[in-house]
This record gives sequence, C-alpha cells and structure tokens, in this order.
Amino acid sequence: MLKNYMEIVIDQALPAILKKYNNICTCDRCIEDIKAIALNKFMPLYVVSEKGIVYSKINQLNIQFDADVVSEITKAIEKISKNPRHNR
Repeated sequence: MLKNYMEIVIDQALPAILKKYNNICTCDRCIEDIKAIALNKFMPLYVVSEKGIVYSKINQLNIQFDADVVSEITKAIEKISKNPRHNR
C-alpha cells in the first residue's frame, strides 16, 4: 500500500467545504482540478502502512494544519469556479 496521505486529507475535507458554495460545478473534472490544485500546495506525505496513516493522523490534529488545508481547498475552489475547463 503506497498512498499520499495528503490525498486522503483533501478527499475528506473537500465535501464539507464544497457545501458552503451554492453555484459551483461539481462535475468529475472540476472536482479533480480542485484536488490537484490543492494537493500541489502541499508536500506529499507518502505512507506505506496503516501505522503510517495513524502517525500522519496525529499530525493532522495540529490546528494550523487544518487551517492550511481549508485555505488551500478554498483557493482552489475559487480558481476553478472562475475558470472551469469546460463550457457549462
């Protein structure tokens, strides 16, 4: 199992943040673009075991970490909502 833990963090945080936006496209392409933009703002944090995930979750308890995740997801949502890669 090789996983970038930051993908898990973004995947878990994104739905709640998206609920705060009324007129945002949530098609697969826009969601993937939002995730990619947000993930590119963080260093990857690869884990290869459940123990690694537990260790990473401990780091996630940091208030600044949570604030940074929300901030970067919000910036990505705003960027994609202004310039989606489709004509809807």
